[in-house]
Amino acid sequence: MLWVPVTIVAALAQTGRNAAQAGLTKRIGTVGATQVRFLFGLPFALVFLLIVRLATGEPLPAPGARALGFTAIGALAQIGATALMLKVMQARSFALATAWIKTEPVLLALGAALILGDPLGPGMLLAIVIATAGVIISSTKPGVAFWGEVTPVLTGIAAAGLFGLSAIGYRGGIVTLGDGSFLIRATSTLVIALTLQTAVLILWMALADRQALVASFRVWRASLGAGFLGAFASEFWFLGFALTAAANVRTLALIEVIFAQAVSIYWFRQKVSRRQWFGMAIIVLGVALLLRAEART
Repeated sequence: MLWVPVTIVAALAQTGRNAAQAGLTKRIGTVGATQVRFLFGLPFALVFLLIVRLATGEPLPAPGARALGFTAIGALAQIGATALMLKVMQARSFALATAWIKTEPVLLALGAALILGDPLGPGMLLAIVIATAGVIISSTKPGVAFWGEVTPVLTGIAAAGLFGLSAIGYRGGIVTLGDGSFLIRATSTLVIALTLQTAVLILWMALADRQALVASFRVWRASLGAGFLGAFASEFWFLGFALTAAANVRTLALIEVIFAQAVSIYWFRQKVSRRQWFGMAIIVLGVALLLRAEART
C-alpha cells in the first residue's frame, strides 16, 4: 500500500504546481505557463534520477522499443489532453471543465484493463464511479447544465480520455522498462517523457508562439519554482504508477479537489457551498471504498 502515501504527496505537490502556474498565467499567458512544467521541470527530473542512481547503486535501465513506445504515447497524449483542457476552459467555466476532465478515472480503468490487463473488479469500479461522481457534484452548480453544449462536452471527454491514455502509457512504459527497482524505472521513465515533451513543445512554440517561450525565460525564477513543483509531482505520480494500477492512482488523486478547496478557503478566503461539501464527502467515500477493495486483493 506504499502507493497511497506516494499518491497523496503527488496530489499535494500538484495543487502547489497549479497555484504556481496560475500566477504565471497572468504574467506570460496560458500557453507559456503550461509549457513551464515540462521545459523547466526536466532539469529537476534529471537531478531526481541522479539521486536515485546514487542512492540505489543500480544501473540506468536501457529502454526497449516497447517501453519507448508506451512512454511516447503517454507523453504525447498528455500534451494533447492539456491542449484540449485549455480549449474547454476557454469555451466553458473552469468548474464544468474540471467536472468533465475528472471523468478520467472511469475511462482509465476500462482502458487499462483492456490494454495492460490491470485488475478491475466490481468493487473497484464502483469506488471509481462514486469518487468521480463526487467530483462532478462538487464542481457544478444548481441550475447549470452539466451536459450543456455538445462541442465543449465532447472536447472535455476527449481530454479526459487522453489524460487516461497518458497514464496508461506511463504505467506501460514503467512496467516494460526492464529490470530494476520501481524507483529507478519510474524516474527513468519520467526523464524520457519530459525529454520528449520538452523537444516537441520547444519546436512547436519556436514556430507558433515564440513570444510565450521567451517570456518564460524572462520570469525564470517563477518558472523554475513551477517547474520544480511539476517535476516533483510527476516523480510521485510515476512512482505510484510503478506500484499499482494507474486507475488506483488517478482515483485516489481525486482528493486533489479537496486540497484545492482547502487552498480556496484558507488562502483565498472563498466560501464552500453545501453542494461542494457534499461532493467532497462523496469523494472521500469513493476513495475509502477503493482502498478497501485494493486491500482485499
